[in-house]
This record gives sequence, structure tokens and C-alpha cells, in this order.
Amino acid sequence: MAYDPTNIFARILRGEIPCHKVYEDDQTLAFMDVMPQSEGHTLVVPKTPAENVFDLPPEALAATIRTVQKVAQAVKKAFDPPGVMIAQLNGAAAGQSVFHLHFHVVPRHSGRELSLHAGRMADPQQLAAQAERIRAQLG
Repeated sequence: MAYDPTNIFARILRGEIPCHKVYEDDQTLAFMDVMPQSEGHTLVVPKTPAENVFDLPPEALAATIRTVQKVAQAVKKAFDPPGVMIAQLNGAAAGQSVFHLHFHVVPRHSGRELSLHAGRMADPQQLAAQAERIRAQLG
């Protein structure tokens, strides 16, 4: 499949769709997942158009992983979960639903089930507050 520049993450990167931004640099953007699986669920995307991990140049992938690590550390500080799941899916058969490479940073707590992904939209005010908590930990 060829990269679709009209996918939602490409549109967010171009500023056509708003997001609750957590972090941005010249190569990556991190923002709150609007259909989170847990409080603090954050997405990290490269600014380079790529459908999946196989399509992104190694230098851009390295920059994206650096941001994933930075954001995961901030999420851990902000929400104090005993675990943080980092997920990245490649292709529809793997569960990928937005075909722009992205990483999920999901706080995990023992005994708490994850919400169904893409189950329901979160309250925008809650997402804004969660984004602020994470940004505060980024310094």
C-alpha cells in the first residue's frame, strides 16, 4: 500500500486537525490518543511520511525512538504506573488502523484492564489536563 497523505496523523502534522500536543521537535510529534486505552496514553509519530517501520529511514526511526523514550519517561513520572507498554503495529493484520507509523506509550497498572482501543472518544478537557501533566515532566 502506498502512503496516504490524507491519513489523520498526516493531517495532524500539517495542523489541519487539532491535537493535545505533549512534545514536538523538528523530526517528531507526541500527542494524546483521543481514544485512550488508559489515562496518559500518548502517541509518538515521525514527521517523515512513512506507513510503517519498514518505510522510515533509519535516521528518522532513531529520532522517533529517542522521542518515544523521552515521552515514556515523562508519562511514567506524570502517572506513576508500575509499568509502561510501548506498542507499534505494522499492517492491518497486526492491528494497525492509521497507516502513518506511530508508537503507543500506554501506562499500565496491575489489575486494571486496558480500555478497548478506538472504543470511545475521551473528554477533551481530561486529555488537555493529561497532556499538561506530561509536559510538566518534560521540563
